[in-house]
Amino acid sequence: MSTPDIHGIIGYTITPFSADGEHLDLDALGQSIDRLVDSGVHAIAPLGSTGEGAYLSDLEWDRVCEFSIQHVAKRVPTVVSVSDLTTAKALRRARFAQAQGADVVMVLPASYWRLSEAEILAHYQAIGSSIQVPIMLYNNPATSGTDMSPELILRIFNAVENVTMVKESTGDIQRMHRLHVLGEGQVPFYNGCNPLALEAFAAGAKGWCTAAPNLIAPLNLELYAAILANDLERARALFYRQLPLLDFILKGGLPATIKAGLRNTGLEVGNPRLPVSPLDDGACKQLERLIAALS
Repeated sequence: MSTPDIHGIIGYTITPFSADGEHLDLDALGQSIDRLVDSGVHAIAPLGSTGEGAYLSDLEWDRVCEFSIQHVAKRVPTVVSVSDLTTAKALRRARFAQAQGADVVMVLPASYWRLSEAEILAHYQAIGSSIQVPIMLYNNPATSGTDMSPELILRIFNAVENVTMVKESTGDIQRMHRLHVLGEGQVPFYNGCNPLALEAFAAGAKGWCTAAPNLIAPLNLELYAAILANDLERARALFYRQLPLLDFILKGGLPATIKAGLRNTGLEVGNPRLPVSPLDDGACKQLERLIAALS
């Protein structure tokens, strides 16, 4: 299997809605994708937490998936989140994304019931055996309710041929160190926790999956460039400069903060879909100040 070189800054896209929240705004989605690609991000990741994939109907999900892949048009790789509550639904999404030309699919084992390790492994095996594109295993217990230990992640990595990369979002840097040691440095891993970006790169992360480039792409890219140049002093300075905004994005909720931030830059993308609420006026003003301080 040919695995694309997924590295650096992987930018998450939002899913824009009309003012009433009832309809997709694909024109705004195209503009947001162009902004990210033109900024220099190394990959685009639609339909994740930032993209509100869990809040879309099947038809909406398909339209956003197809449009995003076609609009990116191979300018950079696409990493499409295909997670769903059941294996059958995640399988359908994975196959659809593959058919549209996704370079990688990302799988988070979301479930209402607590899953056993055997059930999690079977979930990845079912998806892996049904598609030919690489899979990014995604661990984020805060959103999925399922926490995979480094030992289980390595077991899945070794058992499912096209699970070729891992995104870790627990915010525990020791997980990344443990995965590196257990996998003898052979497991490409990616950071999904904004405030952990500097430590994750220092621990050997191959990339940073983040919504922040929607608002501060140059700073994110400069940080990665400093890491590549082994200029740790500059990397630290760049990281701590953007840390207040990274913390705000995480605590304020990705769809709400990124949509408010894009509105602040002149791109109207609607509000998050209920029950998620938009930022209140006070939070919007705080976000505006944080962005202004970085410009």
